[in-house]
Amino acid sequence: MPFQPRELFPDRSARDLFGAEIRRHREKADMSLRRLSEVLNYSKSHLARIEAAESLPYDDLPSKLDACFGTDGMFARVYALAKNEPFPGKYRRVAEVDSRAVAIEEYTCATVPGLLQTAELARESLRIGHRHAPDAEIEALVKARLDRQARLDQPHPPECWFIVDEAALRRPAGGPEVMRRQMESLLERGTHPYVTLQVLPFSAGHHVEAGNSLILYTLPDEPMLAYREGSRFGTVIEDKDAVAKLRKNYDLLRAMALSPRDSEAMIRAAMKDWTHGDNTEPEHRRLA
Repeated sequence: MPFQPRELFPDRSARDLFGAEIRRHREKADMSLRRLSEVLNYSKSHLARIEAAESLPYDDLPSKLDACFGTDGMFARVYALAKNEPFPGKYRRVAEVDSRAVAIEEYTCATVPGLLQTAELARESLRIGHRHAPDAEIEALVKARLDRQARLDQPHPPECWFIVDEAALRRPAGGPEVMRRQMESLLERGTHPYVTLQVLPFSAGHHVEAGNSLILYTLPDEPMLAYREGSRFGTVIEDKDAVAKLRKNYDLLRAMALSPRDSEAMIRAAMKDWTHGDNTEPEHRRLA
């Protein structure tokens, strides 16, 4: 099957506009991505991600494009707008909903929810998901994630309920010190009055959202929305019946999870294991 470039929506997003202008000028000059990468002395894989609006440049690429195509600063001007959109289009709708929610209920499969990640763990997680991205892009994504967390420290934060997969406490990411600090951060967040934190233990067994992550958003004067994500998809769900079903799924996970008190004890046990550098005989087994 021949390659089909990603559809872009330049009328909706400066980020898409930047990619669309690269594609338009490249095709007008009858240049392949490979040829353009050679002319610009730029990574072809990264250039492809930028053209598809999946990534942004964090160097002098806009000025190189203006010089290459003779566009008199157009790419630099569009980039000045595009860099204010830290998330690709497929996540922008989620980011917008997230910013308006008065309540957020989240279960994240096998990792710590983004709203609860330390900068170190966020960096490790994003590096795994963007293996070919330059360091500057990873740092921009880390900043976007931390900026999202800042809302939790505002005077009127959303009510948050997090169900953390036990795998997020036990699977090493970035080494024992990164994990110890992450456990410490979870314990601190769990003391906030607007945050409820539960751990879904391995002993709960298979469950209705195995392999998926699920977020429920309560919005002011609007129906509840859901965001469901797997390894190959991410979908905002607005259909009333579908959201109601996911509401029941989340309630089942909540019932299967440890109480907040026992969850705190499990996190403390995990932190102790990471502190001593020995995570082979977890103390939490006595809690399960």
